[in-house]
Amino acid sequence: MQEVIENFKKICTIPHCSFETEELKNFLANYAKECGFKVQIDKVGNIHCIKGEPKICLQSHYDMVCMGDAPKLELYEENGFLKAKNASLGADNGIGVAIMMGAMRRFSHLECLFTNDEEVGLLGANGLECELKAKKLLNLDHEGEDEIMIGCAGGVDIRASQSFSTQKAYGKVYELETRNCKGGHSGIDIIKNHKNALKEMAKFITQNEGKIISFEGGERINSIPKHAKALIICEKELKENEWVKCTFKGEQEVQICEQGTLLLSVINAFSNGVRNYDTKLNIVRTSINLSLLKMQENKIIFELFARSNALDELENIEFESLEFFKSYGFEVESYNFYPPWEGKENAFSKEVFNALSLFVENVKISAIHAGLECGIIEKKFPLMCASIGPNIYNPHSTDERCELSSVEKISKAVFEVLKNNQ
Repeated sequence: MQEVIENFKKICTIPHCSFETEELKNFLANYAKECGFKVQIDKVGNIHCIKGEPKICLQSHYDMVCMGDAPKLELYEENGFLKAKNASLGADNGIGVAIMMGAMRRFSHLECLFTNDEEVGLLGANGLECELKAKKLLNLDHEGEDEIMIGCAGGVDIRASQSFSTQKAYGKVYELETRNCKGGHSGIDIIKNHKNALKEMAKFITQNEGKIISFEGGERINSIPKHAKALIICEKELKENEWVKCTFKGEQEVQICEQGTLLLSVINAFSNGVRNYDTKLNIVRTSINLSLLKMQENKIIFELFARSNALDELENIEFESLEFFKSYGFEVESYNFYPPWEGKENAFSKEVFNALSLFVENVKISAIHAGLECGIIEKKFPLMCASIGPNIYNPHSTDERCELSSVEKISKAVFEVLKNNQ
């Protein structure tokens, strides 16, 4: 395991936020060549590496969600977990990349695919031009050691925008900032009903009859908003609560948003979170996350991300959400639509099950309410796919942590599968 952790620590010294992956791309390509692999890089930055006559392709994405101080990462261990000080860790999917690097040193017949910009719409998988040779693909982007994923949610980005105007007003000005919101992955963590910072801020302003000067929040389209801030004028003497901190800035003349009441109504009325639950698989089936709010260049802009493990439900939640915002006078669009991967058990998933069961108890085969690239890749190539990974908690947030003992178990399971396919 130590080799894998050292590989991961090396990755963490190289900036690789989504859309800013050039340096890590070059590092991984050179590393693969040093290990004797033939390397091809396609136009969207996917790195395809092949050596010998491989039966299996390992696959991970090499970009990360940068939160807090990332990409500057100060790693530390605590109670058996690896963390980054005031930053997302990037174990999603850096641990998968680190395991692949270890495998490249060990095995003579292997195919590896490092995909780019997964965290911003699975762009690498969608734009994949490299031709895979192996007939089995093991994705290393899952975040629970006792599960083998053979299905995942599809998703779609939604954007709604409307122009706004301003008018002069005089009053008591307050600076508002959310606190204590946990954030998290908008697919995996949506079931936890974490407070959405945009919803909490809008509720607070509405209940106190505030008028908006500015309001923005959220971090990424695939993260539950952890932070939001606003400037308002309010006649009341505001009292902060568990979720919103208030700072009085004095009485002054300001420009307030004339569409502020409508803006608050949209946020308050929007049904955020789980929309349907799959009782058979015991996972969320359909959800939507109100991810981002910006007020810039006299435009109010919302960005949302919808997910579903069923194609008809994904299409329906896309339609309903667009209609919701249109009813408030917003211009709407949807993009980056990708269908769910409705996989089935096969000979390869059973093979992975047998290997993983050597190191982890009570392994189960399931599906996940998040996007996995193997769902897209297997539609391009005739592959049998499965996905595994170590225990990673609170990905896409500054609370992200990875269980070190779990990294060891998954690494051993991956190497066991590869050993049986040499």
